[in-house]
Amino acid sequence: MVFKRLLGALGVGGPTVDTVLDPAPARPGGTLTGQVRLQGGNADFEIEHITLELVARVEAEHEGGESEGAVAFERFTVGGGFRLAEGEQREVPFSVTLPWETPITELHGQGLGIVLGVRTELSVAGAKDKGDLDQLNVAPLPAQEAVLEALGGLGFGFRSADLEYGRIGGTGQRLPFYQEIELLPSPRYAQQVNEIELTFLANPGGMEVVLEADKRGGFLSPGHDALTRFNVSHEGVEHQDWPAIVEGWIGQLVEHRASYGPPAGYGSPMGHGSPAAFGQGGHGHGHDGHHHDGHRSGPGMGTAVAAGAAGLAVGVVGGMVAGEVVDEVGDFFEGEEEEEG
Repeated sequence: MVFKRLLGALGVGGPTVDTVLDPAPARPGGTLTGQVRLQGGNADFEIEHITLELVARVEAEHEGGESEGAVAFERFTVGGGFRLAEGEQREVPFSVTLPWETPITELHGQGLGIVLGVRTELSVAGAKDKGDLDQLNVAPLPAQEAVLEALGGLGFGFRSADLEYGRIGGTGQRLPFYQEIELLPSPRYAQQVNEIELTFLANPGGMEVVLEADKRGGFLSPGHDALTRFNVSHEGVEHQDWPAIVEGWIGQLVEHRASYGPPAGYGSPMGHGSPAAFGQGGHGHGHDGHHHDGHRSGPGMGTAVAAGAAGLAVGVVGGMVAGEVVDEVGDFFEGEEEEEG
């Protein structure tokens, strides 16, 4: 989706900007390419800077409940320092590297309900204007895709996905928010957990996989959350037995009971002949300033992704099947810009 606007800071007759992203989805830590297309106005203008800003729709929990807003999480200067003549058409190609923790928005082409955008800002003669906004699509890394497909093959179903403002304690998280993918338990674990929340924190060498279970309480014992963390390498993804590895993770997760101790150190490689996956017995919440009550209402503003039946597959056949994304990325960020104005 492309929004083409006049440069508002200069009024009618100023240059227009139209940023076009290359169609292939980007990946976390990968390259985002495209062109910034400029159309000169009714006079010559000095283009000082062309800046791309990555923005995300993020939820935040506070004492008053939940709220949503647009959070900028990276900026790139991709051009500038030239004169745009009256009526001149010019294309400025760009190639920038996305942060490793950039959330994924789709799996096998199916949207997950995550709203990301690329906002273009022009600096002309000392005036700045956010002149263009485009939807950003991000596909998973091979290791992320392998974990999701393994969960689907084990019978876990997709419920929703959102971005939460805050930090997960004890991790190497760098962005001010993290992605949560909420999964319905497979029939094997349906009596033990209400849902499982999955977070990927990628980095150049691999990624941390954070799993949190909202556990069911027994007749005499209350339910509680349990959390585990695992390290996965980017190397050798295709040679791992991911269903066995992920099943081992889930087994560790649901076995955590009420005795919460300090996180253990990174252990020896897990079983199943997998040198790429290491377990860390992180117990308790570990989400700084963020509490999970197990009864979240899901993303607001009509962007929740309906999951359908409890047995909805997350796996290879059909990808992670989401119901529908109700609103569009532009509507949300347009509302944010009106508030800023």
